[in-house]
Amino acid sequence: MEGGGGGAPSPFVHRLQLSGAQRAQFYLLGAVLAPLRVALAFLVLFLAWPFALLQVLGRPEAELKEPLVGWRSAVSHSSIYFLSRLMFFLLGFLRIRVRGQRASRLEAPILVAAPHSTFFDPIILLPCDLPIVVSRTENLHVPVIGALLRFNQAILVSRHDPASRKKVVEEVKRRATSQGKWPQVLFFPEGTCSNKKALLKFKPGAFISGVPIQPILIRYQNSLDSTTWAWRGPGVLKVIWLTASQLCTTVEVEFLPVYQPNPEERVNPTLYASNVQRAMAQALGVPATECEFVGALPVRAVGRLRVALEPRLPELEKELRRSRWVVGAPLPSGGAGTLGRRDLARWLGLPLPEAPVGLCAFFQQLFCKEGADQGGPRLPQGGFCAILQLLLGTPWADGAELFAALGGAGPPPGLSIGQFQDFTLRHPAYAPLFHAYLRPPAPARRAPTPCPNGLAPAKSKAD
Repeated sequence: MEGGGGGAPSPFVHRLQLSGAQRAQFYLLGAVLAPLRVALAFLVLFLAWPFALLQVLGRPEAELKEPLVGWRSAVSHSSIYFLSRLMFFLLGFLRIRVRGQRASRLEAPILVAAPHSTFFDPIILLPCDLPIVVSRTENLHVPVIGALLRFNQAILVSRHDPASRKKVVEEVKRRATSQGKWPQVLFFPEGTCSNKKALLKFKPGAFISGVPIQPILIRYQNSLDSTTWAWRGPGVLKVIWLTASQLCTTVEVEFLPVYQPNPEERVNPTLYASNVQRAMAQALGVPATECEFVGALPVRAVGRLRVALEPRLPELEKELRRSRWVVGAPLPSGGAGTLGRRDLARWLGLPLPEAPVGLCAFFQQLFCKEGADQGGPRLPQGGFCAILQLLLGTPWADGAELFAALGGAGPPPGLSIGQFQDFTLRHPAYAPLFHAYLRPPAPARRAPTPCPNGLAPAKSKAD
């Protein structure tokens, strides 16, 4: 399934279609132009390393926690700005068109940019005069990139430290409310790359401080979109090669008017983020969606749940094979009879041939004897959440919330088979998901089908 909900195309899929003439052009130019451009760009990137070190070398830790000033900072800033522009120029970004007026740090301490569609998006740091960015702590250990982050005095977040996000929120607030003492902070609130056809759900981090923000729109104006790096589509090397093979890549950066939050938005970052997302989507002329990444999986909102944009049946089958459950095994102690494949297919609205092998045994393992004396075996919260996670890719917390809403807390505790049947077959919001997600995909044709872009298919990935 490639839909992003409501019949709209998935924002995580990018299909690049090249005509025969375009393909020939890319192969001819790419053979010479792309390697030369990439080699020169990497050379310039390494030249920025000593200037980045000049900014922070020998400064005490306490000094690095405040805005850096002085001749070293001025030289570092000017040099890295020039080298950054030269690097993008060498990669083919010959023009950066700017529309609108960038607000001062007093007017808008925070900048939010969208759509985030490629690893080339940091080019907007240039018209924004190298604002502070938010990055992963792990990037500090990457050569050159780590030095540039220290030069930038970036706000760092660790995915392995539970307290890290709280520290980041506090640091963003401290800098955003410094009355212009710190440079502006730049966020890509979508948090990952999309195909630019819709805006993903904005994460609330940029909006927690409740200060005015300035939205920034990014548009790549070439007729052939070679820059997009989505979850499914051309990979990193292919994107670099295709973009570097174009004679010129034009970027337009548009500064929208400063968004002043109302009193309700100041205390509700989620509302603030949603309203800014809708305003930016309207300016771009694309939909604002509830799609987002949870872990390494793209999901969309359906009622109380977040569900995967693609069927999860292959993941379920892997779990069944790994556990070696047997179809038709007896129900756990306290249950009566067996749960047959035909019964399960009827419950889920599946034609019998499409009932996945082993699926009914999976349900058997999850239904327990608790409450069996009050109407048969019941499905506990853990089993319910496991079903949603395996079949729909739903986060555990979402499943627990819906379990309580469906009456799973009892008494008696758990959902009966009848309640689960009503949920999967008759619920207006969720029944269609089970019908769609449990149907195995049509078998692939044996005849080879050429890729839309004429190149090898890329592996899927997340930002």
